[in-house]
Order: sequence, then C-alpha cells, then structure tokens
Amino acid sequence: MSQNAPVSTADLLSITDHTLLAADATAERVDEFLADARRLGVRRVCLSPSVLPVEKHGREIVTVVGFPSGAHAGVVKAFEATHAVACGADEIDMVVNAGLVKAADWAGVRAEIAAVRAAVPAPLILKVIIESASLSDAEIVATCEMARDAGADFVKTSTGFHPAGGASVHAVSLMARTVGPAVGVKASGGIRTAQAVRDMLDAGATRLGLSGTAAILAEWEGAAVPEATDSGY
Repeated sequence: MSQNAPVSTADLLSITDHTLLAADATAERVDEFLADARRLGVRRVCLSPSVLPVEKHGREIVTVVGFPSGAHAGVVKAFEATHAVACGADEIDMVVNAGLVKAADWAGVRAEIAAVRAAVPAPLILKVIIESASLSDAEIVATCEMARDAGADFVKTSTGFHPAGGASVHAVSLMARTVGPAVGVKASGGIRTAQAVRDMLDAGATRLGLSGTAAILAEWEGAAVPEATDSGY
C-alpha cells in the first residue's frame, strides 16, 4: 500500500466525502443520510445544492455546481458556487464543460474554472470534475493542467452519473502525475469495495467520493456495519 493509503478507520474517514447526489432525494432521505453520517463519524458530506443549508454537526459540507452535465455557462456555475457558499458549503465540486474540452478550447476551460475559483476563495476548497472515463489521456492531462493553473485544490475523476463510467486506477494515476503534490486527486464514481479504495489510494488519490461508505468501512474493518441508504453515486 502506498504512502497515501490510510492505516486506520479514522484516516479513511478523514479523506472520505460521504455522498448523496440522487436527483430524487427527498427531505426525509436527506435526514436519514445525515443520521448515517453522524453514526459513521464521517468528516464531510456531499449533497446537492438544493438541499442546503443543513445542520453541520461539526462536519464540512461539500456540494456540486454545473452538475451533472457541466454544460452550464461559466457565469451560472460561478453564481451557483456563490449561492452554495452562502448556504454553508465549505467545498465546491464543479463539473468541467466537456464541450470545451472536446474542442480543445483550453483557454475557455481555464477561464471557466477561474471564474468559479473567484467565487470560492481560499480557504474554501474547489474541486474540478473532469469525467475522466469520457476523455483520452491527452484530454485528461490538458484538463488537469488547466484546473491546476486556474487555482483548483483538487481534480476529481467523475460525477458518478456519466454513461462512460466512473473512476479508474489508470485515470487517477495519470491525474496525480499531471498535477503533482500541490493539487489533490479525488477518486469518485463506482468505488464500492475496500479493495477498490486501496487501489485508488495506491494510484495517488488523496480524497474519495463514496456513497456506500458503511459497506466499505465494514469490509475495511472486517466487521459488520449496517449499510447506509444508497445514494446512486
């Protein structure tokens, strides 16, 4: 296991964004999810912006903008981010515009990320979701470079909703090599086992987006933990 891999449950929880981004999540389901978060002891929860604000109970709040397609105008993403921060978000995960990426409009990609960065000033955290499964290696590298240069704190593999798929070891490794140690890598999308977590950490992930957190913790610890409500993430 690499130096990134946690050696305890507490370490794992410290780098996990416990996630509920299902579009049909009701207020009751959100309440159940937050109760699960308290029981599990996670440090962060990731929720849709429409359900904010929520009681933090000592946790940090992550939310998404331009989600899930990324095909929103940059000014709209920046407004979403400003509103989310006003509603208590500590971290913003923005979806990159895939059309700009596929057109190799790197100035456009960078400008959009920079606009959201301006709406999310430090010490707030900005992550850029690139949908790595839908990109070539060259596109992954260039998009990560634009995110790094625009001041993002993390690059993130996926929304978990793209038909091309979620996180892969190859993408995480390539992203980590591209951005270097100053920028984190969040692996998300389809990570459902403790072994998958270990693989992502070994590849260079420094943050995880998980919906099946309880099941993974149970496998990690080798003990039974009741499963949390599935988020579809």
